[in-house]
Amino acid sequence: MCNLHKTISTRVLSAPRAKAKFEQTTIERRELQPNDVLIDIKYSGICHSDIHSAYDEWGGGIFPMVPGHEIAGIVKAVGTSVKKFAVGDRVGVGCFVDSCGECEYCQSGEEQFCTKGVIQTYNCLDYDGNPTYGGYSQYIVVKEDFVVRIPDSLNLDVASPLLCAGITTYSPLKHWNAGPGKKVAVVGMGGLGHVAIQFAHAMGAEVTVLSRSLNKQEEALRFGADHYFATGDPAVFTELAGRFDLILNTVSANLDVDAYLSLLRADGTLVNVGAPAERDQYSVFSLIMGRRSIAGSLVGGIRETQEMLDFAAEHGLAPQIEVIGADQVDEAYERVLKSDVRYRFVIDVSTL
Repeated sequence: MCNLHKTISTRVLSAPRAKAKFEQTTIERRELQPNDVLIDIKYSGICHSDIHSAYDEWGGGIFPMVPGHEIAGIVKAVGTSVKKFAVGDRVGVGCFVDSCGECEYCQSGEEQFCTKGVIQTYNCLDYDGNPTYGGYSQYIVVKEDFVVRIPDSLNLDVASPLLCAGITTYSPLKHWNAGPGKKVAVVGMGGLGHVAIQFAHAMGAEVTVLSRSLNKQEEALRFGADHYFATGDPAVFTELAGRFDLILNTVSANLDVDAYLSLLRADGTLVNVGAPAERDQYSVFSLIMGRRSIAGSLVGGIRETQEMLDFAAEHGLAPQIEVIGADQVDEAYERVLKSDVRYRFVIDVSTL
């Protein structure tokens, strides 16, 4: 039981150090403040960035670490000033849990670019200097402004990955105007890619999947892809040269960037949402000769995240998931690295 007038004890999965096996332990969440929401977490998705962070591949890891920024659950309690949510509401928490609220980006609903520094859901120091702990946890306490509502038509387990994989792909597709008359290529048919296909198709774009082999072709077409090509065949790059308005790169491995830039039309854009540990390389002539652009995209703000969830519910879009128990997370990490998942792992937090 949690005492709402004191810190809140919660069971978690914690990585004691980089690349260590997860341990079930207990942490204390902060006392519920007037603008806080206490969430009873039901499901927490596993994102590839969880693995990068828990393995400290990007550096700066804060250990012990409780990953997880794809959080779906039920409101258990609210602070005295909370207006947006009530006990029993179905809610989610994504990649960040606080921002300054005052800078131009926060004011425009793009808190992810907060000039003071957005506070990530885990592996981050809050403004008061305390480390943040994520969704591999029984409970979490979050300011109401960083909580989103999960539509009734979305099951909580399926909604969970949308809090990262969903907004990570929806935001750039919307920003770069994927829609009718646009030819969009999605690089990678994994946890991000299979969601991107669904969003791009629902937006009205002509969607092509570029994957290493043909072994996921039928699934890609089922998700809404119009075309599918295996990039292991060099002839594909000749056949598709100059075809796409937008390429969304969802993979976390280094690519031959020049080869993919050659697939863009004039004024086309290659947008990266996957984040490899090593630096990419490319020739500037690949940009100059076609007035092409190379870009990156993080996630969307809270307002856009809610918009994405509503869009997914309206169009019946959902990640394909495999629900696992808390004792399977280490194995799940290994399987993600082997691309042995269709297509996102989701932790059933009741098994903690």
